[in-house]
Amino acid sequence: MTDIVYTNFSRGFVIEYVKSGETPCSSWLLLPAENLWPEWLRGTLYLLAMVYFFIGIAIGSDVFMCSIEVITSKKRTVVKWDEEKGERVEREVLVWNETVANLTLMALGSSAPEILLSVGETLQRLDGDGTEDALGTFTIIGSAAFNLLIITAICIVSVPSSEAKKIREFGVFLITAAWSMWAYVWMLVVLRWITPGEITMWEAWVTLGYMPLLVFSAYAQDSGWWCHRLCRRSPSTVGVDVQEGSQANVRIVNGGARPRASVFHGPSKELATLEAEKQYASSSNLKNIQEEKSNDMYLRDLESGTHLGRPKVIAPVEEKQSFARARFRHAAVRSMLGGKKKSLPPLNQKSTGPPRMAALVDKVRAMQNANADLPPANDDLCGKFTFASPSYSVFESAGTLDIDVLFHRRKPSKSKLRVSDVQNGNLDLVDDGGEEDLITGVVTVDFETRDGSAKRDTEYKFTQGKLVFKDTEWKKSISIPIVNDNQYESDMDFYVILKNATGDSGLGDPSVCRVTIIDDDEPGEFSFEDASYHADLTKGCLVAKVVRSKGSDGIVTIQYTTIDGSGKGSDSIEDFDYKSTSGTLCFKHGEMSQQIVVDINKNSSKKLKNFVITLRNPSLGAKIGDHSACVATIGGDFVQDRIANILEDDEEEDETYGDQFRNAMTVGGDKDEDGNDIPPSNLDYVLHFLTFLWKIVFAFIPPKKTLSGYPAFVLSLAFIAGCTAVVEQLGHLLGCVVGLKTSVSGITIVALGTSLPDTFASRTAAVQDQYADASIGNITGSNSVNVFLGLGLPWVINVMYKYFKNKKLYVATNNLDLSVTVFTSAGAVCIILLILRRKIVGGELGGPRVFKWFCAVFLVFLWISYVIICSLRAYSIF
Repeated sequence: MTDIVYTNFSRGFVIEYVKSGETPCSSWLLLPAENLWPEWLRGTLYLLAMVYFFIGIAIGSDVFMCSIEVITSKKRTVVKWDEEKGERVEREVLVWNETVANLTLMALGSSAPEILLSVGETLQRLDGDGTEDALGTFTIIGSAAFNLLIITAICIVSVPSSEAKKIREFGVFLITAAWSMWAYVWMLVVLRWITPGEITMWEAWVTLGYMPLLVFSAYAQDSGWWCHRLCRRSPSTVGVDVQEGSQANVRIVNGGARPRASVFHGPSKELATLEAEKQYASSSNLKNIQEEKSNDMYLRDLESGTHLGRPKVIAPVEEKQSFARARFRHAAVRSMLGGKKKSLPPLNQKSTGPPRMAALVDKVRAMQNANADLPPANDDLCGKFTFASPSYSVFESAGTLDIDVLFHRRKPSKSKLRVSDVQNGNLDLVDDGGEEDLITGVVTVDFETRDGSAKRDTEYKFTQGKLVFKDTEWKKSISIPIVNDNQYESDMDFYVILKNATGDSGLGDPSVCRVTIIDDDEPGEFSFEDASYHADLTKGCLVAKVVRSKGSDGIVTIQYTTIDGSGKGSDSIEDFDYKSTSGTLCFKHGEMSQQIVVDINKNSSKKLKNFVITLRNPSLGAKIGDHSACVATIGGDFVQDRIANILEDDEEEDETYGDQFRNAMTVGGDKDEDGNDIPPSNLDYVLHFLTFLWKIVFAFIPPKKTLSGYPAFVLSLAFIAGCTAVVEQLGHLLGCVVGLKTSVSGITIVALGTSLPDTFASRTAAVQDQYADASIGNITGSNSVNVFLGLGLPWVINVMYKYFKNKKLYVATNNLDLSVTVFTSAGAVCIILLILRRKIVGGELGGPRVFKWFCAVFLVFLWISYVIICSLRAYSIF
């Protein structure tokens, strides 16, 4: 039996024949008479359209995450009293607590497609009876299953077998894991036991209310539950923000950023080796540690962020923070879609320390204060030559030093106080002396310089001569030339003496003065220009650039050496990954950069390997900067290299509307080691062609830094909502055409499409990050937010709407309850497995080859079982 369905239009109607009891596919997307097209053609077009809109959602989410990154990076200035320094210290701190930001704005950005899909579907079905499965609900559950099982499995096997990586903020991970399990248990409690098949007002509001409770509990754990944190604060750190193990929490690729570790990611910047060097008290400490430890022990300390044997330095906390989740997702999207790499900003060589002259003035003042404590001479200086001061200080760059020589012509005063004056109340002294108290006549004295630690003609010019004092003269000056050699040296001394006094004169004290030459040359700081470098296997070498900043005076040397990581080096390159290299760089006066070249085995495996290049033992006066080590990477795959190149651009210039449209129309390419553009590949052109329309559409969104990012935040969210509304309709149409149930479509096609960027980002983070927080530590928190916000908000909207309509909100539970039950069981097993792996192999990721592959295959098996069981229920097979 068939039924005839008429669809009327303004200029005619369409007649469709459908099986009895069935209804034709309906959607606001359908073209007139589209249901008459061949089903195979419609199914193919719907599937391709879904994939295309998934690309648009990924690009829109990238813009959305960038705006969130701008909003959450805002800072405010706080003033604290530093008891150690005895002064008030101003610091810039983030307005947004990182944990709160990650569980609210960042989670919204990462899960925006799933949440908006659920909200949009609810708004379109406010008048529905609730008897049909909701695509948004099953997408949230399916995305959670894919993230927890499949992404975790991928991350486990992506870490090399020789190492294991653990979640750093394990306490926060356990709290979010507990909340994620409770979120789905709560769904079962509501749908199966409290009010089966119905959502009441209090149940909807409680579900949404769990969101702030989740944020509060995670923030409390991140803050050490306050009381515990206050109890363990050490008095020695009063006035300094206590952030144990803090690192610059910027997620990077190719080997490795934030003062506080967050719920979603761990701290890492190039295996944490680079930021860890900021803990060093001085370059001499670096030398001592390297001499005491073997290379393996030293590298382990670098990677773990610990520095045994190094003195603790209380210093201002690194203030700049980048939210790694946004950066990784941003890099993953750009790498997949052929994003154009931006050029690196020029190296900022401006000193951030105290002003150069102020430091020198403080030094001179301290020396003068030391001399001010000398006791005055007690002998009679009448008729004697002395220096005006027993010591002088002069900058090396001053050129000359003038020293005053005094001849004391007046005899000591014979003033006395008369008794009659005391009786009359006059306390003025009366000098009974006269002209006979002055020494008259011409006198002379010889002077001469003598070497101390400062040597004649190298630090100063030898000077000698005779001073002639006429009858009325009592002070003359000696001018001594100072040699400025532009070479940094320790402060040096030389002496000036008086001798051979003639006439009615002699030598008093001081007749010898010490001159200290203060070296004001700035040899500079030395560091690697980039945090990481990638080997060129075609040329068989790796080039790392060492730059000099904050001064360029004199000839300076600095040593470098390579340290094995996952890549192994030797004196012979055969059968090894690279040639172990060490040496000394010699910078001439004014020279600002040099290169270190390391030979690489061209036949090295394509598997990602790395080693570390460190700087040490700078010559006198020179310092080692922040990036005293870099990670050198050999091999790697295409996606990782693309993401790595994108993440190197730490500081992007402000974009304008014009820049956005130019970038949207430009085919992306890579850059070589010298920063030169590499012509785009064929794949770049294909990706650019596929994404061109979306790039142009999202270029209309205001630049992310306009008005602190809020316009981009709102408009990108609206664009994503529009795309997800189309995906929701396409999902229903695809199911209608090919007979795919809504619940099956939600947990497979739609869930995979929305989770693809997170998959690439998590895999890269697992390989390159030092900890597992960046790759899997965010999954449990994100799954919790999906339920509390992605289901709580639609439930509240729907139940309030029906409340004013005097209706009840019913939810189809035939497929939903089983899907939630199976996922909750599989999720609990996955979390238990991660905890056991932490105890057995020392980390949630990596470990022995056989064991890690067993765990990964087991998690994939759980996901496949979940999909199969839910599909069988959807088709009423059991």
